[in-house]
Order: sequence, then C-alpha cells, then structure tokens
Amino acid sequence: MAGISSRGGRRRRTMNEINMVPFIDVMLVLLIIFMVSAPLITTGMVDLPSVGKSRQQPEHVIQIIVGTDERLKIKVDQLEPESIPANRLAERVKKAQGQNGNNPVVISADKNVKYEAVVQVMDTLQRAGIQRVGLAVKSGASAAR
Repeated sequence: MAGISSRGGRRRRTMNEINMVPFIDVMLVLLIIFMVSAPLITTGMVDLPSVGKSRQQPEHVIQIIVGTDERLKIKVDQLEPESIPANRLAERVKKAQGQNGNNPVVISADKNVKYEAVVQVMDTLQRAGIQRVGLAVKSGASAAR
C-alpha cells in the first residue's frame, strides 16, 4: 500500500463542461421529423353557428329589452316599449301571448349588460313555462332592437 502515492498515481479530473453534440443531434432529428410530418396533419374544421334570416318574420313578437341599468322593458309587436318590474315579467309576457302560448319571445340587451341579468330574464321566462325564448343578435351593421 505504500506503493500508491499521490505523486506517481494518475488522478482523473472531473469534467465541468456539458457535451452539446448529442443534444444538438437529437434536436436536429426532431426538427426533421416535425418538418416532414407538419404537411401531413389535417387542420380541424370548426362548424360555427351562423345567424341567418328566418324565412318569414313572425307576425306577433314579444321583445324583452334589458337596459344598461338592468331595467326591463317589454315591447309587443311594433308598439312603444313600456317599463316593467322583474317580478311581473312572466305575468306580462303570458298576458301578451294571450291564448297562443307559442308566440316567440326575444330578449335583447346592450353589450355592456351583465351576462347574469340576461340569464335571470331567461330563467324567469322558462320557469313560467314560456317555450319559445330566444336572443336578439346583431346582424351586419344594424342591431335587432
């Protein structure tokens, strides 16, 4: 054991450098794989709903207008809109529908109105048993109001 000394023996030095060659090789192979496979991937098509014009405008439309201050107005056909409290909404809509409970009800709201206010109106109408409830949409440059 006396023959092993620090002078005569070889010591290995630790390498402090990272060998980048294998890393670069792997990256180049992945790059080639992605370049070859990219044209083969088909892009997914998303079918979005479109707003079209109905064949025939219903003759009797009840419109609920939700204002920016979340106050409600009801407009029957082409008459002037009248203010209505939220707790009387379902009763007033049923009265406007009369015997024919199949008349459409359209909810229109400003874009600054909270989503919650519109959902509350829809919920009130659905709980009252009103079947045909829809939302007014903006088509082109004019709003459906």
